[in-house]
Amino acid sequence: MITRSSIKHLRIPFSFFLMPVFFFALALTPNLNEMRLALVFIALHLFLYPSSNGYNSYFDRDEESIGGLKFPPKVTPDLYWLAQVFFVIALLLGAWISWFFASMLAVYGLVSMAYSHPSIRIKKYPWTSWVIAGLFQGYFTFAMAYAGLSELGWEVIFKPHVLIPGLLTSLMLWGNYPLTQVYQHREDARRGDQTLSRTLGIQGTFAFSSFFFALTGAAFVWYFLDRGQTPILWIYLGAMAPILLFFLVWFGFVRTNPEKYASYSWAMGMNALSAISLNAFFIYYFLENTQILQVFGY
Repeated sequence: MITRSSIKHLRIPFSFFLMPVFFFALALTPNLNEMRLALVFIALHLFLYPSSNGYNSYFDRDEESIGGLKFPPKVTPDLYWLAQVFFVIALLLGAWISWFFASMLAVYGLVSMAYSHPSIRIKKYPWTSWVIAGLFQGYFTFAMAYAGLSELGWEVIFKPHVLIPGLLTSLMLWGNYPLTQVYQHREDARRGDQTLSRTLGIQGTFAFSSFFFALTGAAFVWYFLDRGQTPILWIYLGAMAPILLFFLVWFGFVRTNPEKYASYSWAMGMNALSAISLNAFFIYYFLENTQILQVFGY
């Protein structure tokens, strides 16, 4: 029997926060096909990511707020099997496109399992988990989505036109990743997980993220200028402006009272605003790159 608790722990709406990587890959895919687009989107956001979320929750058994759940319900045994079923469905959808794409989904899923499983638990190693999470949720996912959308294989991973934008997405995630841990210090300490945010401290986490946000912004400026897309650059900077403003306001409050403002509500607010702005920008970038807007006279 599937419990309501297990459905909640899949955190399907949380996939919205990871959609910018997919839309960036979509914007740069030259060989679009409606069926592949739907299959890749569904495999990633409705099955692979929820499977990873559920598997993580099963072994973490959080008692305090986690990403997407302010009050996580008690974990039940069926969650493990539900997460595995979602993983298998993701693989089957991937195989519909190609075995190459399915194998990429499998690698992502296995790494996410190693992230949480007690026998390996990458999560408890601060710098290793930071590198792996950013690399796989960013660069690897970008390459995986690009390969699935274009019906290509593993060879795309090291192609410059995939490698460079893929690393840009990892830069975004490397900046944001410690902020997703900043309100979980007590919970992580209880489990013995020495996360990067615990290692850096609350204010150190914000200073660290500030550096990577600046680096990410500079990298995207270079990327769009190198492609001769100055108008796109200005739209990108406009999309980033509310995110930067929110972050600076949040950081200001944290400096006055870290315990009060390094909270779930602020972190989820940052995630939600970032996802809305980035999804909107990359959807626009997709429409602009494919010249769909020009067809309608925009």
